[in-house]
Amino acid sequence: MASSSGPALNEELQCSICLEVFTDPVTTPCGHNFCRSCLSTNTQTYFCPFCKERFSRRPDVKINSTLREVAQHFKEKLNLGESEVFCDICNKRKQKAVKSCLMCQSSYCDDHLEPHLRVPRLMNHTLINAVENLEDYICQKHERPLEMFCRDDQTCVCLFCTEGEHRTHNTVPIEEESREKKDQLVQTQTDVHQMIQDRMKKIQEIKHSVELRKRNTEKEKSSSVEIFTDLIRSIERCQSEQLKMMEEQQKEAEKQAEDLIKELQQEITELKKRNTELEQISHTDDHLHLIQMCSSLSSRPHTKNWTEIRIDSDVNVNSLKRALTLLRKTLHGTLNEKLSQTVFTELKSAQKFAVDVTLDPDTAYPYLILSDDGKQVSHGNIKQNVPKTPKRFDKGPCVLAKQGFSSGRFYYEVQVKGKTRWGFGVIKESINRKGEIIMTPGNGYWTVILRNENQYKAADDPSVSLSLRVKPEKVGVFVDYEEGLVSFYDVDSSSHIYSFTGQTFTEKLYPFFSPCHNKQGKNSKPLIITPVN
Repeated sequence: MASSSGPALNEELQCSICLEVFTDPVTTPCGHNFCRSCLSTNTQTYFCPFCKERFSRRPDVKINSTLREVAQHFKEKLNLGESEVFCDICNKRKQKAVKSCLMCQSSYCDDHLEPHLRVPRLMNHTLINAVENLEDYICQKHERPLEMFCRDDQTCVCLFCTEGEHRTHNTVPIEEESREKKDQLVQTQTDVHQMIQDRMKKIQEIKHSVELRKRNTEKEKSSSVEIFTDLIRSIERCQSEQLKMMEEQQKEAEKQAEDLIKELQQEITELKKRNTELEQISHTDDHLHLIQMCSSLSSRPHTKNWTEIRIDSDVNVNSLKRALTLLRKTLHGTLNEKLSQTVFTELKSAQKFAVDVTLDPDTAYPYLILSDDGKQVSHGNIKQNVPKTPKRFDKGPCVLAKQGFSSGRFYYEVQVKGKTRWGFGVIKESINRKGEIIMTPGNGYWTVILRNENQYKAADDPSVSLSLRVKPEKVGVFVDYEEGLVSFYDVDSSSHIYSFTGQTFTEKLYPFFSPCHNKQGKNSKPLIITPVN
């Protein structure tokens, strides 16, 4: 095979179907190249064997002359490195040998090979295609052709060797071993070709995932812009209302001040008048008139008490607080509405990857009771008579699903209604199932748990207390293996509970369930794997 003997360049000149250097290469409409014979014999002619792009009709392909010349030049360059074998009998001008005789240990051209094709004694000799290193085909000990293969020692031997030190060994004719080796090579080539196809498919899957993620990112960016645009509008609206209110309050304060100043100026005028009268009467010599006027002028004038009257120079803080409270409520409502819409969309998208999950009784803790359909599990008081296996949990009330996942995305839902304790999620296949269980991502657990009826936690490292608006009755679990994501949702309220992000999964993941102990019947309700609507 050319790919095994050529330099690294041959990868660029190699047909992905036959894995050989191109012969009459043709180009498909999508831009990929194949040998003409490979493409014509390929049964799937309406899509590219490399990128799988589909064509509406059988593509009209033509030979890529430039690529053909490059491939031909590459083949010739390989052939130049091969040594030519010349006839050992020719005396004058050496002719190129066509066969080598293992018995005579010589190489012959067409003319000097003729006796081996005519003389009976020579016709029994073993002829092979002309080779330069003829000694490699001869037993160095007995100087006989290497016609047998010793499978015990994995070496070629002659017939004399099989009667000597290899007498008790498993020896077969070299042709038989060669056929088996060829079959192995063909199988290996088939396996390698399949590996190439699998990796090409994986490349397309990765590209598709990246493209899908790009589209989802664009959608999320658009949604985020919409959310923040609404928030900015709400803030601007509240700001405008607050500024308008503050301006009205300022105008009201200015009007009040103007009225008070007028009233004060009027009182000042009256007081000045009184002061003038008092000044005049205090200097008179008319004692009778002074006595008569004193009774009316000696009392204090009737004026307003201005001690407690003032204009507040501070802004009305209470109104500002009310505005801020209104703003918070508006923002909170807008955020909740937008986030609810986003989570609803996420949940509906996750539900598209729903899988059928059933419980595996071979993994169940001996005190667990599983339903016949493998959809329900609860804790009982009686130990079940079950065999001890490495797969079974022996201390914690836990059970796994039969189904495991090592790629892609999957989703399932669990009913938890009426329970006071539970825990579930996904685990990696190699977790220790014996002894005490510590549910953390570091130990291979990605779970959410309930304790004491209303204490919800994400079993992260460290654990995270969860404040849920409503008590979930059905919880959805979504896993994106390549993304390293495990998310939990309250299905009925379409709300997000918790997500483990940025995880690295390297082995198979299994859905994990723990109904916890029944606590004298207080937690006897089962965990139920429900159909996804």
